[in-house]
Amino acid sequence: MKIEEEVLDILKSTQAVITDSHIVGTSGRHMSIYINKDNLLPHPAQTSRICRLLAERNEDLDIELVASPIVAGAILGHEVARHLSEIKGKEILSAYADKTEEGPLVFKRGYDALIKGKKVLIIEDTVATGLSVNKMIDVVKKFGGQIQAMTVIVNRVPKEINSQTLGVAFSSLVEILADTYKEKACPMCKEAVPINTTVGHGKKFLEEKAKSN
Repeated sequence: MKIEEEVLDILKSTQAVITDSHIVGTSGRHMSIYINKDNLLPHPAQTSRICRLLAERNEDLDIELVASPIVAGAILGHEVARHLSEIKGKEILSAYADKTEEGPLVFKRGYDALIKGKKVLIIEDTVATGLSVNKMIDVVKKFGGQIQAMTVIVNRVPKEINSQTLGVAFSSLVEILADTYKEKACPMCKEAVPINTTVGHGKKFLEEKAKSN
């Protein structure tokens, strides 16, 4: 079985792929297809298998540390580091970046000193707009990490997000194409399709919209 097929099978079996819904992503953009990593993570075996594939994708690189964003990314990054350690026969460290109220990510908890000067692999779950992956690239560079590559499970916008546009070596295990829209241009909003409030940022979006009205 091809890697793409295996990853898709795992995502579908854990109900991590949501289709035909009106979802608001972390970027604020609206979409009908959503990758819900929170449905994958409760399944250790399936999550570990995907992390093994992420590790194998980068096994030929000289990696000293795997960096990822809190919360879900921290789980994935830690597991990828474990698999890379097994593959390479040496310890590969893991560190995660915290969110800030101002927007940018930050390394703290001692990770700020740990990452400095290290050869870093960045791991993320999904790319839908590029906002989160660019934040990870920025924070690793800011804290002195040497980015060797970035790999994600799913890339939904390969034309917009790739090695050329990011300026670092980039890959994904699978591509699941889907359009995203600003609120004013969203066809689902125009058709009054109810916003999904159980996944993504739909609930927060509606709460903020109600406050502004």
